[in-house]
Amino acid sequence: MTAATTIKIDPQLKDNLDKLKLFPRETYNDVVSRLVDMAYDSEPISDDTLRRIEESLEDFKRGKYYTQEEVEAELGLS
Repeated sequence: MTAATTIKIDPQLKDNLDKLKLFPRETYNDVVSRLVDMAYDSEPISDDTLRRIEESLEDFKRGKYYTQEEVEAELGLS
């Protein structure tokens, strides 16, 4: 048997949960469960990816980047 818990939420939050239902009779338990699943990343970032992100941030700080206009010009899109 599943345990039940009652919680108090603001009316606006309830309205938002209602809008997130995939179908009218979907339970709030299913909606909240789906939201919790979305909040956790099942595939953590690899060390290599973290290193590359750090390098990119350093490049950006040094002004080593291209604007959208520069990329479009390089690709002949402008």
